[in-house]
Amino acid sequence: MQHRSIAEGISESETKIVAGILVTGAAGFIGSGLCPVLATRGHDIVAGSRRGGPTPEGAEPMVLGEIGPKTDWSAALDRIDVVIHLAQRAHAGPDPKALAAEPEAVAALARAAATSGVKRLVLLSSIKAMGEATAPGRPFRADDETRPEDAYGRAKLASERAAAGIAGIELVIIRPPLVYGPGVRGNFAALIRLVGSGLPLPFAAVDSRRSLIARDNLADLIALAATHPAAAGQILLARDGKDLSTPDLIRTLAAGLGRKARLFPVPGALLAGLRALPGIGPKLSSLTLSLQVDDAPTRALLGWTPPVGAAGALVDTARSFAA
Repeated sequence: MQHRSIAEGISESETKIVAGILVTGAAGFIGSGLCPVLATRGHDIVAGSRRGGPTPEGAEPMVLGEIGPKTDWSAALDRIDVVIHLAQRAHAGPDPKALAAEPEAVAALARAAATSGVKRLVLLSSIKAMGEATAPGRPFRADDETRPEDAYGRAKLASERAAAGIAGIELVIIRPPLVYGPGVRGNFAALIRLVGSGLPLPFAAVDSRRSLIARDNLADLIALAATHPAAAGQILLARDGKDLSTPDLIRTLAAGLGRKARLFPVPGALLAGLRALPGIGPKLSSLTLSLQVDDAPTRALLGWTPPVGAAGALVDTARSFAA
């Protein structure tokens, strides 16, 4: 199929462009939700994965092997217009060396893509490249100073900068907050498990606000950013339509589990002291400190609105977890 160049004669309002798209990490949590969205938009999809596995319907499978600075991308990039790079670590994990190698691996992919004539690289980063918390009423904006506080956030920011240093390819960076949906793992799954346990939780008086994004909403944005002319060169922040307080989040998840939330208040000073402890501190911080993003520029620039409501998506996530 002859693909139309992302850079050739496309009006600002035209976003439905048929393209050859390589999705790295296609078998992962976000990739498995993204590929069907791309397919419904008529794109030719190459589903790249490290070891193979289930391939989304309508996609061509491509085993990439381990992704690193020396990966041979030539076969995967044949006839590709856009690369969507998802195959990065979703959290710090037990292997700091692998995390530290990600920026060089991203730069190698960007160089190979530019050499192969790929027009655009969409890089999924993280809001943690900007920091861990926001002051009340001061959500992160894309042009704010970046202040990552842990190895994961620093690696994401370094990957962004590595890709930005490669000439000859359009770069789109997306910094989502925590992503959830059916099949979610990690800290969000742990929270659902905690809510489902029926244990009383000490968050009744917490008034923090967290921006979250449902996987379906993120997939819709990534698919749009892959070909939208206005996305080129942008850093995009995104979230669901509503930020929830921790008590409201817990109540919504409890409703999805068919349980009643059990919440009680504790003094803020006690929570602040617990946040300083190793181990429990970082997890408690995510439940008691605000982390919000301002995605109004993204919505205005791309004409984007999240297609899925947060409350329904959270209930569906909890129900799926329970099942």
